[in-house]
Amino acid sequence: MRHTLTGNIQNHPAFPSKILGNKRDVLVYLPKGYRRSPKRHYPVLYLHDGQNVFDAATAFGGVEWGVDETAQRLTTAKLIEPTIIVAVANTGEDRLHEYAPTAARIDAGAKIKSKGRLRSYGRFLTEELKPFIDRKYRTRREAEFTGLGGSSLGGLATLVLGLWFPNYFTRLAVMSPSIWWDDCAVCKIVEAIDETARPSLKIWLDTGTHEDGWERARELRDRLVEKGWRLHDDLHYFEAEGSDHSEGAWAARVDSVLRFLFPPPPPGSVRPRRPRLVAARDALRSLLTRPRREPAIR
Repeated sequence: MRHTLTGNIQNHPAFPSKILGNKRDVLVYLPKGYRRSPKRHYPVLYLHDGQNVFDAATAFGGVEWGVDETAQRLTTAKLIEPTIIVAVANTGEDRLHEYAPTAARIDAGAKIKSKGRLRSYGRFLTEELKPFIDRKYRTRREAEFTGLGGSSLGGLATLVLGLWFPNYFTRLAVMSPSIWWDDCAVCKIVEAIDETARPSLKIWLDTGTHEDGWERARELRDRLVEKGWRLHDDLHYFEAEGSDHSEGAWAARVDSVLRFLFPPPPPGSVRPRRPRLVAARDALRSLLTRPRREPAIR
């Protein structure tokens, strides 16, 4: 299958982790105008299961999310803030261990038990990958400008990591999360939140109505509201009518997710920069219209 990458995408193959003891590919999408604006810094969105984010050639079942094409279109239309997007690949057999917040089995009959290494995966993101991205690219490093997203187990990981690492990630794309994991372990984690010290997170939460157990998302929404999140403000809940648990279903919601988490900045908050060609043209025009000094008559 041919590659379907769109825009300015940088490849960092076999990115190593001492914390996890493995390597993974990382792709970085740079927004339109990145090269023309050398003094501008950008918010960042980190996405799990990075194989599925940009490229049909590596995506599960050959179906990508099309985040690169969607970001290009929304940025051009000024419907989102230009954003750096980091696709963090899973490592296959370690995915179950790295994305699970607790040590448990998928079901009673499963032979493999997750090691529950999500906290270590979070350390990899915050101590190894994010510092590298911040050094390599012009990012806005603060937590308020940094997002995290994923689907299924990646959606579960996103919400829990946001609660565990609110000093690093505050904009969360929680898509079709595996709320069922370990008898709703995430519910217990949310329940333990102290309302007086609730982390300042902006959360997109969704589900498809053709997913098994999709009603659990409503219950999770209600638990978040009880803890102080406000619907249509810092919590957006969406039920995709007729949608199943698939890459294509999540791809269809990327547009709305990006618009909610990375809306365009208010007018005047980012000083526009003139492209180099325009600046060169103005300089040339200035030279051509400057009054000429007449030669002295001898």
